[in-house]
Amino acid sequence: MSYNPPADYPSDFHAGLSTGATSGNHPGGFASSGYQGEKESRSLSHLSQQPMVARASSTIQNTVGTFEGVSFRIDHRDSNTLLSIALQPGYQIQGKPGAMVAMSASVQIRGKMKFGFKKMFTSDDMTYSTFTGPGEVLLAPKTWGDVVPIYLDCLTDWNVSRDAFLACTTGVTKTSKSQSIGKAMFSGEGLYVHKVSGIGIIWIQSLGAIVQKQLAQGEQWIVDNGHLVAWTARYNVERIDAGGYFSGSRTGEGMVCRFTGPGTVFIQTRSPSAIRSWIVAQVPHSQH
Repeated sequence: MSYNPPADYPSDFHAGLSTGATSGNHPGGFASSGYQGEKESRSLSHLSQQPMVARASSTIQNTVGTFEGVSFRIDHRDSNTLLSIALQPGYQIQGKPGAMVAMSASVQIRGKMKFGFKKMFTSDDMTYSTFTGPGEVLLAPKTWGDVVPIYLDCLTDWNVSRDAFLACTTGVTKTSKSQSIGKAMFSGEGLYVHKVSGIGIIWIQSLGAIVQKQLAQGEQWIVDNGHLVAWTARYNVERIDAGGYFSGSRTGEGMVCRFTGPGTVFIQTRSPSAIRSWIVAQVPHSQH
């Protein structure tokens, strides 16, 4: 079965369709002998050609890309974002339940459940959807927000907030990681976050736009609680002395996250708790 993605997908993906599923027993043209080593070699060489952002502390620029038999495009950023993924025959992605907007009739979708007592306490998804090509899948956040890709090279583990996962390629591993009690209470992320590793791409979602900060060795950056999306740098939760200004803000009376480099931090421009407070304030209260 052949599949022709939209013309605005990367040109190398179109080339892959014409030469991919021709050798061996694995979709994409990998020979059956020595497949795993060749796959990882191709993956790492391709990752080196994919810069994540144009410069530090700016909005993410790479909204089109490819990895193995998967090609993607991100449209309508920063608040009505849509992730379009084109799959070669036999290639798969895993998505957050309920994230699908539409898909090609040729795509197969299956739901799977991973039960565990830990998932009951971590608020982690006990189910996920697997999409198998050929065809196109459209995914979107459940609220107004942004979507960006993170390229994983099997060398760096990422921490991802509990609500930030949207989708990933099949070579990505996602587990739950516990935080300290202080971070759980004041970072806005709860007791558990996702630990993400492997080789491939994970697409993260946010409330509002996503901004990246690249920290040099020893460089520090302060982030208000509730704005974390994903990070590799270490951080501590602390109270900052800011006088009357922060006492009236949404920082929880001055409780913030202080990151120290080296590492990368993705933040979201809107806080869920602040949005909830605003909505509650707009609802008229009945008088009895």
